[in-house]
Amino acid sequence: MKRTFSNDEFDANGDGISTLNSQIPDIAKKSRSEPALPSRVVHVRNIEASDLEVVQLGLPFGRVTNFLNLRKKAQAFLEFDLTDSAKQMVDYFSSAPAMLNGRQIFAQFSNHGELRTDPTNRTNQQAHVALAQATDLYETAQKGGPNCVLRVSIMNMLYPVTIDVLYQIFGKFGTILKIITFTKNDKFQALIQTKDPNGAAQAKLQLHGQNIYNGCCTLQIEYSKLHSLTVKFNNDKSRDYTNPTLPAGEGHALQQQHDLDRMHSNPNLLSLQRSGSNEDYRYDYYGAAAGRGRPPSTPGTPSYDMQGGASHLMSPLQPPSNAYGSVPGVPPPPSPYGHPYGSAHHQISPMHGLPHGHASAASAHMHALHQQAQQQNPHMMSVQNGPVILVSNLNENMTTPESLFTLFGVYGDVHRVKILFNKKDSALIQFATPQQALVAHQNLDHINMFGKQIKVSFSKHQFVQMPKDGSSDMGLTKDFTNSPLHRFKKPGSKNYNNIHPPGNVLHLSNIPSETTEDEIRNIFSQYGTIKRFKFFEKDHKMALIEMDTIEETIAALINTHNYRLADSMHLRVSFSKSKL
Repeated sequence: MKRTFSNDEFDANGDGISTLNSQIPDIAKKSRSEPALPSRVVHVRNIEASDLEVVQLGLPFGRVTNFLNLRKKAQAFLEFDLTDSAKQMVDYFSSAPAMLNGRQIFAQFSNHGELRTDPTNRTNQQAHVALAQATDLYETAQKGGPNCVLRVSIMNMLYPVTIDVLYQIFGKFGTILKIITFTKNDKFQALIQTKDPNGAAQAKLQLHGQNIYNGCCTLQIEYSKLHSLTVKFNNDKSRDYTNPTLPAGEGHALQQQHDLDRMHSNPNLLSLQRSGSNEDYRYDYYGAAAGRGRPPSTPGTPSYDMQGGASHLMSPLQPPSNAYGSVPGVPPPPSPYGHPYGSAHHQISPMHGLPHGHASAASAHMHALHQQAQQQNPHMMSVQNGPVILVSNLNENMTTPESLFTLFGVYGDVHRVKILFNKKDSALIQFATPQQALVAHQNLDHINMFGKQIKVSFSKHQFVQMPKDGSSDMGLTKDFTNSPLHRFKKPGSKNYNNIHPPGNVLHLSNIPSETTEDEIRNIFSQYGTIKRFKFFEKDHKMALIEMDTIEETIAALINTHNYRLADSMHLRVSFSKSKL
């Protein structure tokens, strides 16, 4: 015989708890003297969750046909179509502690064989809407579909990027179902599964090439051929927003990374293609077309707010006062997870099922993580150094301000260079920003330049002083502030995407069509042995050249960048990660 239960009747029948202030040990104890027999209804206690989250608790175990969410009593009831499904849920929550929204939840069989709710009750009508919505999300997440999974690579990653940051950014274009982050070949990447292909397409269209933070953390987005993602843990590296019952997976980090690597190495994943020519460096200066702005929005599609045509994304967080290029709305560097400078021991409790309406809560959560991470490892947060670096152990017979400008300009816009008058094997180099100085330090410290291993350190000076009017320092100090050769002065420059340490291969561009391989070889052979050379098949204006040693590559770049090949065409040279 079916009964219609009110909230009070549920509590009076012994399925509830007497007070919301009970301690966890008391809550864990069953309120009845004898355990209830297995039934299709599961009673969940100590739960503070939305209707959607309540349903999501049960969906991994089977089909949920009805539910009640007693928020004032911190309880809920889930009815399955099969008793076996209810048994799996009770067994799961009995075998290991499960957390939701910071509370440990408990599950047991209910004394009631089924739930019979009043279909005319407004609360029950809303519950059925939530049930249909949650079921649809869960089934869609498991089934997936073509072009629903995006593969995202973070280029020029000066600041860490967390799952919560990715969720907020990509969630603007549709419902996010799952996110997996991993590091592959020293590159931070993420797989993001959306509810439908349209959301993925709009995210790819509007976010590809954009910076999360001003001048860094650039998004490179491609489709994955995977139709859906398999997430084992809800933690700082992976998240299934349709399944809050997944464990955090502490102690399984190595196994999780192995699984992610195996999935990422699946040949069904598309390789990241940056351009039609498959090369990695494109310059924006020398009269190039207008900077890449925000792609046009499709009517009716949510878009991510931009300020003043800037090429970095806006987020609900406020920047620290010393953040590079800080603009109102740009987030400070969040927690260090997935970043090479992050602490492997830094753990957080997962944020299960974060809905779009909880952006302010996410902001506060991330700000707390930012403060905690700064205390643990201050080197990974906002840059502490200034814009000036000190370079020592230079070859004073061969080094000039121009050569330092060209080499260090690969990693930032050099404004001033000063070779010290009384110590000519040392020089001060001033960059446009402290972040650029940091990138130069990371890539050029202890490299061999003109036969000597140079050392790069941070200077306490905030700027390089020019000689006083009327005085001369024999050309040892040069001001390059207005140089047309700056690679990064254009907001959102593509050059940010492909900053590489010195290697044996150089990328050449802006080559006149009439220039032959022999002509280029003659130019570069002055600076070392050429091992290989190759023009791009689809674009003769670009080529790769491999030198015998990195030191020769550095010398070649210094001497050939901006080399005049024709009346109006100057060679552009950069380091490449490609191999010939």
